Amino acid sequence: QVQLVESGGGLVQAGGSLRLSCVASGRTFSRYSMGWFRQSSGKEREFVATIRWIRGTTDYADSVKGRFTISRDSAKNTMYLQMDGLKPEDTAVYYCAADRLLFRDFGLSREESEYDSWGQGTQVTVSS
Repeated sequence: QVQLVESGGGLVQAGGSLRLSCVASGRTFSRYSMGWFRQSSGKEREFVATIRWIRGTTDYADSVKGRFTISRDSAKNTMYLQMDGLKPEDTAVYYCAADRLLFRDFGLSREESEYDSWGQGTQVTVSS
């Protein structure tokens, strides 16, 4: 069982930056990828970004591409989401998630159903 704990959320003005962290713990952590999702009030949870744990390849939602950067520190079992150029529409609870598989034939996934461990979420609020 993998436990995930996010941190780094908060209140920031439009155009500002935040960095989210997600620490994985539990039995030896080894998953194909980890990802960030977010859920705004009244909306379904949506994909933000994902990173292949070993090789570091990444994928981003179009809405955040060029503004957000996902990274990881394997030695610390920690994933990050650097968020720059924040907009009010980025306001949401941000969740980190761990891939349910060790290996994938077809690369990174944006589907919630492919992630089976979730953190508790951290609130990001961007004021205009």
